Amino acid sequence: MRNDRYRKLNTGFLCLLLCAVMICMTGCGPDLSDTKIVLTTGLNKDEVFRIEAISCSRPEMMVYITNIQNQYENVYGERIWETESDGTTLEERVKENALAKMAQVKTMNLMAESMGITLTQEELKSVDTATDIYYDSLSNAEIEGMGIDRDTIYDLYREYLTAQRVYGEIISDVNPEVSDDEARNITIEYIYIYTYTTDGSGRRINMSEDENKAAFARAKEAHARALEGEDFDSLVAEYSDSQDMIVSLGKDDIANAYIRNALFDLANDDISEVLSTDDGYLIARCLSTYNLEETDLNKIKIVERERESVFSRTYDAYVADLTRKLNDQLWSEIGFLHGDDIDTSDFFKVADENLLIP
Repeated sequence: MRNDRYRKLNTGFLCLLLCAVMICMTGCGPDLSDTKIVLTTGLNKDEVFRIEAISCSRPEMMVYITNIQNQYENVYGERIWETESDGTTLEERVKENALAKMAQVKTMNLMAESMGITLTQEELKSVDTATDIYYDSLSNAEIEGMGIDRDTIYDLYREYLTAQRVYGEIISDVNPEVSDDEARNITIEYIYIYTYTTDGSGRRINMSEDENKAAFARAKEAHARALEGEDFDSLVAEYSDSQDMIVSLGKDDIANAYIRNALFDLANDDISEVLSTDDGYLIARCLSTYNLEETDLNKIKIVERERESVFSRTYDAYVADLTRKLNDQLWSEIGFLHGDDIDTSDFFKVADENLLIP
């Protein structure tokens, strides 16, 4: 059915695999994976980094890295590590992501001390529960490879939950009123004629001026036939370069104000003019000016964006003057674990299902 082909419309239609997967890895709370750590020396041999008085050990870091590694392999297979972008391997990117997320959790535990936040007895019981579930799921090879014991897992879950408490406290008063118009989602069927191609390696190649003119002529032809009342589905099949034909989108999904206004001003069954984008020419037919289900979901997303914005401002102000040190020698030596008995990937899932996250 056509509804199964819904996609989010943007000016590129291409997204990085890495970004898509990372969103699923950390559970609730903000993603501040751009956390910076100053490279320096002077740490204990087993300390990966230290932020003020709090530090991260090699076993702790191995838990994050190994779980993220296996999440990738469960979906894409072991050959995913052959992927490289801009001279950086995916393994290096996963390590950097794990480092940033661990640094964020550790920093938020420092914030908890300054805010007077401590876990309740009930919350500590949930930490015990999560620890038992996850630690008991590990093989001997995983325990030895990561260099952990039960206390390591307990401390990681305690800090993880404390970080979530900090986040919840900071955004507790953020509950903006979101109007239907602000959150409104529309549904369109569209023809997209591209003004670029890609070579064998996926590199984008913009069309020549003559090719661009030919693409515009095709768009004008398709538009004229649509206005004459020809079946729009048939025109999509004949003219569109996109694999998708129907999309539900909100105002925040369209960066270009002109295109956003043009689409959101359409009435049901209206056909837009030929709209020029960074990637080509767009012709849209409005199927619905108000998608109730998507609008309600978008209200939730808008509130979450506001909460993350409030948190980010508080977090950035706190970390600005912190002393941060990374054991670059140890960090360079840390790598993935491999083996038939090393497939643990549920650390964050166990956290989200068992910790009393606010």
